[in-house]
Amino acid sequence: MIEVAVQAEPDWGDRGEWQGIADRAARAAIGRTPQAEWLQSPATIEIAVRLTDDEEVRTLNRDYRGKDKPTNVLSFPMIQPDLLDTVTQNSDDGEVLLGDIVLARGVCVAEAAERGIAPAEHATHLIVHGCLHLLGYDHQGDGEAETMEAIERAVMAELNLHDPYPIEED
Repeated sequence: MIEVAVQAEPDWGDRGEWQGIADRAARAAIGRTPQAEWLQSPATIEIAVRLTDDEEVRTLNRDYRGKDKPTNVLSFPMIQPDLLDTVTQNSDDGEVLLGDIVLARGVCVAEAAERGIAPAEHATHLIVHGCLHLLGYDHQGDGEAETMEAIERAVMAELNLHDPYPIEED
């Protein structure tokens, strides 16, 4: 079972709405990976989503990544990728914290405006992206990026939302 806990600063609006968005995004993302079985597992796999401001994300980005600027999403996995297959078997109390995802409101809103989409739709994509990072996916090399982007596209299509990586012709 996947349990998503959302903590939203007041600027983000209705926490209940964000709870639903984060639940759908996380479940859809996990459902497109080898960890899809977690959706039906009796073990509770927890994901924390924090919706905050650019300054908090800038501080986290500086402290944990050495980049002194805000970014759209940060992910903090709590489980090493090589241990993901054992998550449901090795939980002492049936609960496992997969990790934290943090979104910066100002960056999210600005990027959504640039793309001509609603901030909630862009935030959905960022939560999907963050979940994939918690599962060990990355986009450092071309092959890794293509794999991750393909999953993101499939999830967003499943949610009837925009293609986050449209091909732009010159």
